[in-house]
Amino acid sequence: MQRVTSLRHVFVEFIPEVLEDGVIYVSIPYATAAHMCCCGCGHEVITPLSPTDWTLVFDGQTVTLDPSVGNWSFSCQSHYWIRRNKVIWARRWSHREIQAGRRHDALAKESCFAGSEAPAGRETVGFGDLKEDGADGGVWEKLKNWLFGTIRHSTKGK
Repeated sequence: MQRVTSLRHVFVEFIPEVLEDGVIYVSIPYATAAHMCCCGCGHEVITPLSPTDWTLVFDGQTVTLDPSVGNWSFSCQSHYWIRRNKVIWARRWSHREIQAGRRHDALAKESCFAGSEAPAGRETVGFGDLKEDGADGGVWEKLKNWLFGTIRHSTKGK
């Protein structure tokens, strides 16, 4: 497969087990978007939607994912933006930039989970860069608790 230049969006409840090339699947109930890496390498890209991960804008016709998608854990290390269903390729990041971005994202998550605002100017890392960090349940457990706590909180009284 060659590089993808645009994506078609599909809103779903559950992300399908097999992802189609050229499609970005969006699950609002699970605050997640997923697509096949736009470089054509065959890796699945999962982008959680949250204040410290990605935001998704649907303008009635197209979707925009912010910030960029940096697939640093994949051998392709592809880096691109999804803007109004178009894929805009970004330059390749150096190892030093990737490490700095990962540190910045970790601080943003730590700050958010501690109840304060995330640092401004965050940079992006791919979904595969986050690993569970031990006996306290890890990043995924914290994210799940934070996300579902936010969803329950935001739907109270509606």
